[in-house]
Amino acid sequence: MPSASSRPTVFISGAAAGIGRATASTFARHGYYVGAYDIEESGLESLREEVLAQGGRIRTGTLDVTDLGEWRTRLAEFTASAARLDVLVNNAGVLSAGPFEDIAPEAHRRMLDVNVGGTINGLLAAFPYLKETAGAQVVNLASASAIYGQPELATYGATKFAVRGLTEALELEWRAHDIRVVDIWPLFVRTGMIRGMATGSTRSLGVRLSTQQVADAILAATADRGRRLPKVHYPVGLQARVLTAASQITPAVLSRQLNKLLSRI
Repeated sequence: MPSASSRPTVFISGAAAGIGRATASTFARHGYYVGAYDIEESGLESLREEVLAQGGRIRTGTLDVTDLGEWRTRLAEFTASAARLDVLVNNAGVLSAGPFEDIAPEAHRRMLDVNVGGTINGLLAAFPYLKETAGAQVVNLASASAIYGQPELATYGATKFAVRGLTEALELEWRAHDIRVVDIWPLFVRTGMIRGMATGSTRSLGVRLSTQQVADAILAATADRGRRLPKVHYPVGLQARVLTAASQITPAVLSRQLNKLLSRI
């Protein structure tokens, strides 16, 4: 079996469940040494057992993405054994849905702290390792909510617009360091995050994506590094691809009307 230092490596936040867990398992099956981190220890332990049973290599640990110090500690631990950081997957996120004024202020703040602050912390902490690894990549989890603001998902969508903006800027800025930065745009995914959620958009569009589909899209995006024309945004699923294409060719007023229709406002 190849040693950890000879394998490509991936560090994934929010890896105990949902998209993060599926991504960790998928990269492990494809020969990566996986760093899987989350605040949920029980989920990490079962993930670790699953990956080891399949013959994969994995290191797990607790990580509160809102704490830059924890990011730096965990990355130092992981790279001490791996000696490289090929891929960073900024996956950790939280969601609160409903009428804007009905969502508690603490929930609004939590989305900003985790979805935006956690992504920024990950980028800052990982940069020293990424720039020392040839061909390193970052995959940020954005959302199709970053195409146009979604009623009942206002703050969540705003956080994903921020992730989109970070991705676009750093895709240009970090080229000088041979670091590729992309993001993933799924629509609604069957995870615990949306359990019990009922918005106009979910009623119109349904919840059609599995965590494995998103994990496969993340892996495929990293394999797309050699393309001649850079690609930054990767919509996942037919619905997200159609909405993305429509946003690029229709005037803003039509995008507004489409989102109004889908949101049943």
